Amino acid sequence: MNKNHLDGRLEQVRMQYNLYKKRPFDINITRGIPSRQQLELSKPLLNALDLSDWMSEDEQDIRNYGGLLGIKEARRLFSDILETSVEESLVGGNSSLQLMYAVLMMEMFTGESPWSKEADVKFLCPSPGYDRHWSILERMGIKMIPVELTGEGPDMELIEKIVSQDSSIKGIFCVPTYSNPTGETYSDEVVERLAEMHTAAEDFLIMWDNAYVVHHLDDEQEKALNILEACKKSGVPNRPYMFVSTSKITFPGAGVAAVGASEKNILRLAEELSKQIISFDKLNQKRHVLFLKDTNNIQQLMEEHAKILKPKFVWIQSILSAYFSGERKKFINWTNPKGGYFVHLTTRDGCATKIVDKMGEIGIQLTPANATYPYGINPLDNSIRLAPSFIELDKLEVALEALCICIELVTLEKYGENFIGGN
Repeated sequence: MNKNHLDGRLEQVRMQYNLYKKRPFDINITRGIPSRQQLELSKPLLNALDLSDWMSEDEQDIRNYGGLLGIKEARRLFSDILETSVEESLVGGNSSLQLMYAVLMMEMFTGESPWSKEADVKFLCPSPGYDRHWSILERMGIKMIPVELTGEGPDMELIEKIVSQDSSIKGIFCVPTYSNPTGETYSDEVVERLAEMHTAAEDFLIMWDNAYVVHHLDDEQEKALNILEACKKSGVPNRPYMFVSTSKITFPGAGVAAVGASEKNILRLAEELSKQIISFDKLNQKRHVLFLKDTNNIQQLMEEHAKILKPKFVWIQSILSAYFSGERKKFINWTNPKGGYFVHLTTRDGCATKIVDKMGEIGIQLTPANATYPYGINPLDNSIRLAPSFIELDKLEVALEALCICIELVTLEKYGENFIGGN
């Protein structure tokens, strides 16, 4: 690129952007939620509960109070997903985040050594990560320490060093399979090192949010090792809590969530929950058991989800690859996940916020730049999360074409002189 070429190209992209401003869109791709087409796949769930016998396998009347651990058939279904025993599982309401919050509140206030009595409480936050995890920690006043992701999980060299020296570091949040938003799956080595590492805090927790464990897009499926089994082998069975839900399998607002942990931790959590609720919705648990049946049936359902989702991910790859080729290759990098709900963009440093702002000015709402970092702070300002699941394919195409223009415009305005002469 020479100076004349740069000036000419800048004029072209500015003209295109100004055309967008004159005819703004109304497109929102801020959150990773199932599309209406995906929701239709679970419509039979609504009629799955047609019973004359209202007793569960463990002799609970599912219409009544009681059974805080969940009905046996639901615990068995989720234990198959979590790869635990039935005794190592608890089935709750529609939100795994609620169960995560309950676990942390238990440790904060009612554990054997409540964290709230300590001067500092810190958590490791593999970043970029799930912004709602960071919201929970911030709400509780837990200090967040960002840890870089490597493509196979968090930087274990750093983690092993700091957790062995600082007893105020009480845990780590992980999305081990098709991580939100990078789509990476933790390697076997990373999982084993998390289980084996020495921690200065004896009550160190691994919050293992396996939200996308069955959300494959390709035949080449990825899956992280079972952290509970790894921790048992390392003599720390009470270190992990594993979470999963049907939020993106059936209906997000009316699904079922579950937690897997040691039997001791399951009973502790049930005791904590008993102060808040007498029982979760056992009718909905039974409904999901009748509809989902088993892991084989779940896999078939998720294949139908993938047929709807995958074209959107393919379209993202196609448009970005076509636009950011040749001299534009240096403008941006992006992930190509085999599962999950997101594509992560890494812009040139200092560009992400302005790109997202420019998209907003033309009526296309994205997740705020750097929202996937603790406190929303990323010194490099280079992180954008794309959430294409809900948007229709034709609108996604329009949004991506506008995004390419915004990326090029912002990058050329900030770094254009650097590209002169092929730098």
